[in-house]
Amino acid sequence: MKNTGMPARRLTAGCIWNSFKSSGRRHLILTGGRKSGKTTLLGELAGFLGEDRPVWGITTWAEPGKAVYLRDNTTGQTALTGIFDPGLPGPENRMRTVEEGFLGLGLQALSRCVQGKKEWAVIDEIGYLESGCEKYCQAIRDLMEKKRIAAVVRRQSLPFLEELCRRRDVFLVDLDSPFSHLGCVIMASGQGKRFGGNKLMADFGGKPLIQWGLDASEGIFDYRMVVTRHREIEELCRSQRISACFHDLPFRSDTVRLGLEGAPAGLKGILFIPGDQPLLKKETVVSLALCASACPERIWRASWEGQGGSPVLFPAWTFHELRHLTQGQGGSQVIKRHPGCVGLLPVKNPVELMDADRQEDLKRLEKYLRP
Repeated sequence: MKNTGMPARRLTAGCIWNSFKSSGRRHLILTGGRKSGKTTLLGELAGFLGEDRPVWGITTWAEPGKAVYLRDNTTGQTALTGIFDPGLPGPENRMRTVEEGFLGLGLQALSRCVQGKKEWAVIDEIGYLESGCEKYCQAIRDLMEKKRIAAVVRRQSLPFLEELCRRRDVFLVDLDSPFSHLGCVIMASGQGKRFGGNKLMADFGGKPLIQWGLDASEGIFDYRMVVTRHREIEELCRSQRISACFHDLPFRSDTVRLGLEGAPAGLKGILFIPGDQPLLKKETVVSLALCASACPERIWRASWEGQGGSPVLFPAWTFHELRHLTQGQGGSQVIKRHPGCVGLLPVKNPVELMDADRQEDLKRLEKYLRP
């Protein structure tokens, strides 16, 4: 069943920053269409850029239907960079570039950012007016070689804007589609021998243990499948219109394969979530999805103090290997084959990565529930 996806307004600056830091990329760019929340999030992200506050280098602001201005936030000076032209085709982009504003105040502001001592410069925003002035575009490129930037880039099919978003040193978050074609498999096939029964239906904080994983993964993925050997879990999922695959096969490798079999073509990655990690935060799932969207070449793992754990998000290039796991093996077999391709996303609290194999484990985890 296809989910509609998480609205961009539910993304938090903390999720984006955690994903960006984990990526190792140099620059952070937010893109998207009008009213997607880019400027608001950029302002919130500025607080994460270190104790040495960034240079909020340039802000663009508009008088709708009249003009667009650039502001050098260090000096407070403004310059006209766009003028409304009713002769241009509409309904959008009916502003004509005023190069003098970019060549004067714009270049001065970017030069000031380059010469400053601070590591980060913040630009809000870069759009089609900026792309119409090649010297200004080159100055932005030069700035990116000297400093790190956090910027808003309007999502438009223009060569310079696409160039910025495609750079390999950029961590890109598209607020119109923050999670690009990802899937999720919730692994719920454990027999619960050490627990003494079907632990995934055991009460935890007033709801079945597995419900926590269902809630943490809701509204993010294009494809979500619960793979289980328990009829009660299948019925629980069906009641919530969540796809479930019932089976009686014995091995972990079977669970992985069945989750992949139901996936639609074109997915860029699939997150595998154990059904018995009730303290896993939705923010962690979101951050893993952002990492996979921006850096699809890596296998992404939740981690604590440099030690990888679950859940794990496998990119599309690993699907063939996952479908052909050695009998009884899980995704760790693929991870061990490609250690240089693994990215770690730190969680805020190690209890997120703890599972419940025994009844005493469940009681121990209950202590960490918020009152």
